[in-house]
Amino acid sequence: MTDLQVDVAIVGAGTAGIAAYRAARSAGATAVLIEGGADGTTCARVGCMPSKLLVAAAASAHAVRSAPGFGVHAVGGVRIDGRAVMDRVRRERDRFVALVLRDLERMPASDRLHGRATFIDDHALDVGGHTRVAARSIVIATGARPTIDAAHASLGDRAVVSDDIFDWQDLPRSVAVIGAGIVGLELGQALHRLGVRVAVLGRGGRVGPLGDPAVAAYATDAFNREFTFEPDAGGVDMHRDGERIAIHRTSCDGDRCDEHFDFVLVATGRAPNVHGIGLENTSVRLDPKGVPLYDRSTGEAQTATRSAAAGSGIFVAGDAGNVIPLLHEATDEGRIAGHNAARASLGKAVDRNARRVPLHVVFTDPQIGIVGDGFTTLPPGTFVAGEASFEDQGRARILLRNSGLVRMYAETATGRFLGAELFAPDGEHLAHLLAWALQNGQTVGEMLAMPYYHPVVEEALRTALQDADAALRAAHRADAGTARTGGREFRWM
Repeated sequence: MTDLQVDVAIVGAGTAGIAAYRAARSAGATAVLIEGGADGTTCARVGCMPSKLLVAAAASAHAVRSAPGFGVHAVGGVRIDGRAVMDRVRRERDRFVALVLRDLERMPASDRLHGRATFIDDHALDVGGHTRVAARSIVIATGARPTIDAAHASLGDRAVVSDDIFDWQDLPRSVAVIGAGIVGLELGQALHRLGVRVAVLGRGGRVGPLGDPAVAAYATDAFNREFTFEPDAGGVDMHRDGERIAIHRTSCDGDRCDEHFDFVLVATGRAPNVHGIGLENTSVRLDPKGVPLYDRSTGEAQTATRSAAAGSGIFVAGDAGNVIPLLHEATDEGRIAGHNAARASLGKAVDRNARRVPLHVVFTDPQIGIVGDGFTTLPPGTFVAGEASFEDQGRARILLRNSGLVRMYAETATGRFLGAELFAPDGEHLAHLLAWALQNGQTVGEMLAMPYYHPVVEEALRTALQDADAALRAAHRADAGTARTGGREFRWM
């Protein structure tokens, strides 16, 4: 067995691991990047990029179907070539993976190891039985995987997870999607628009990440106008029936529904890849699911055997932490963990890093956006909400995309913008604008003072802000539109 000693060892060469490696090296530490599986990030191989390729194909088909609304007619209608669709998904997916691999290959060969890493103790790893790595600090960036429970696994090869879809050679005739989260909604709608008969069946009533009841109800109605969507499907039973899956369920109106599908897509969540890596040999504290507990401002894992001041020397980044499985969050966490792992290895105190404001986008149509921590985290009675519909919004009607609702929240005492939930055309861009405003600490009045072109969908944000401003004024009833809070004067406009 070969012995290797470094300042920082990073377990996992995905988005978070690569960011951690670069941050550690930039901080002056020696580092090694260890990968036990296929190279290439989750985003490039089975996540963001191939899913958006499928969504893009679906959007193209939908645009052609919508063209008659403009008086534009395609001769012969829409013909979906499933093999061509999936061929492009795989080719472009492989191209994105190749770009990641190219970046990895640019790293010094001495800084990369291949093999499954297992903890020997807090500062040592066994890599594939061929190398023992001694490190002053270790970063766990092992990612996550889609889960499938025993009941669905019993359906055999007719039960698939999202990873499997991107290797399909052709589109099936029908798919039942189990789970109304981000993956279930994106892939369910995309497959429907590509001519696949789809039913999206959730549990608990949640619609993706939405917490605002008004926005969730609007989205539910909109999805149901396109395909079968039940966010809280009751009494779902399924079994293998030859080469198909028979599903028996109670529909929203209480009737019994019996259907057959070619596949069941299980989109009920992802599990961190932290089991079987020897965490029991470390001092790291684990939650009831066996996931390391860690400080998101430093990336450092908690330890049960040392004082908090001493630190564990083990850091967690990305999906392995089971918090927010998003690429930009994984990049941030990798950067924070790698930087602090380097500091710890060099005997320096770790830094506490201010996190960027939360930003979520779901690539349905309309798109879902969450800016901030979401409606359900806001203390009741401390905020007002302003809203705007896109049904009569000028630019949205011009584009025949006039469906959607945005709700924006402001702190009653100060007028400070707190976040938003939206289901809107071009929601990805609207959410970015609002995230920048939130991170800059802007008030409703300051946001209303920003320029708004005409005609653009962004004008809906102004409408919602005006609605919030009216609610703030009604809440304060102050002369000249001013309020005095905590000894300072605040002017709404």
